[in-house]
Amino acid sequence: MNDELLHLKNLGKTSAQWLHAVGIHNASDLRRLGAVGAYRAVRARGFRASKVLLYAIEGALLDVHWNDLPPGHKAALLGELETFPTRNKS
Repeated sequence: MNDELLHLKNLGKTSAQWLHAVGIHNASDLRRLGAVGAYRAVRARGFRASKVLLYAIEGALLDVHWNDLPPGHKAALLGELETFPTRNKS
């Protein structure tokens, strides 16, 4: 099977499996939800993903290594994560 997510920077087998489990199967799905939405969906499904997954998804969308995201960009993602609408706080 040709998994489009595995061809994106930063995403490996486990992160791709988590994304598939929440209905994200390609880059278009990922772009539509955005990094914060996709990360929230993965966490809501019960996967114990760290914040690195959030950065990895954002890096995948921008085609940069997650560690190369500027500190301010990472902080903005965390801020968005805090304000992102959710039904139950975890």
